[in-house]
Amino acid sequence: MKATLTVLGSGTSMGVPTLGCDCAVCRSTDPRDRRTRPSVMIGYAGKVVLIDTAPDFYAQAIREKITRVDAVLYTHTHADHILGIDDLRPLSFVHKPMKLPLYARPDAAAFLRKMFSYIFDTDYKYGSLPQLELRPIDGPVSLFGARFEPVRLIHGDAEIYGFRFGSAAYLTDHSEIPEASLHQLEGLDILFLDALRHKPHPTHSTVENSLRIVERVKAKRAFFTHICHDLPHEATNAALPPHVRLSYDGMKLEFEISSAVVRG
Repeated sequence: MKATLTVLGSGTSMGVPTLGCDCAVCRSTDPRDRRTRPSVMIGYAGKVVLIDTAPDFYAQAIREKITRVDAVLYTHTHADHILGIDDLRPLSFVHKPMKLPLYARPDAAAFLRKMFSYIFDTDYKYGSLPQLELRPIDGPVSLFGARFEPVRLIHGDAEIYGFRFGSAAYLTDHSEIPEASLHQLEGLDILFLDALRHKPHPTHSTVENSLRIVERVKAKRAFFTHICHDLPHEATNAALPPHVRLSYDGMKLEFEISSAVVRG
């Protein structure tokens, strides 16, 4: 079935422009150099699935005119991926008497329950709460006729999830992709990869490393995300192969999503 992936945010944890910085990218007038914190939205069959809720989710939702969310998948629990959770509040009310499901690794789900205890604490008395339900996962999740398959990633010294869904995969915040996970990335039309900058970083991939991954798995189209202010959009794209581009906030891509396991 046809699906649309929308890049809600393509930036690193500090966003671009970065506060207090007057470098060329932070001063750029190219709208593609304005990068909010990383997240994507997948729309299909009248449903909307988010991967992560960034601190900028409110502004992203206004920009993309988001009027519904049917599920959220979390990659991990760093602040730039979870702090928009409270902004799900009005979008969760339409699910009553059910709650909006949030899917995460068991350790991530436990962290979210503790950090946002006011949401999951039934004794909270100070206003309306997001109507959310945490669902720990350690395997594929079926959502509205589509299969979302966790892809294990290494992010510094932590293990986190990326996700494959049909002919697309979204992997953010990785310094290493295990061999078994690379096999999950065969036969892709669209592959999103972390590519923070050119200079090595202990917890993120570089442009050069992510280019090697694209070549290894033979994705038809690849898009880099979690981009810092070291990479000007236009100049960086000019140096990349034609099938590899930097993503940007608001980018929309069409692809096929499926309930089946898809491999090349």
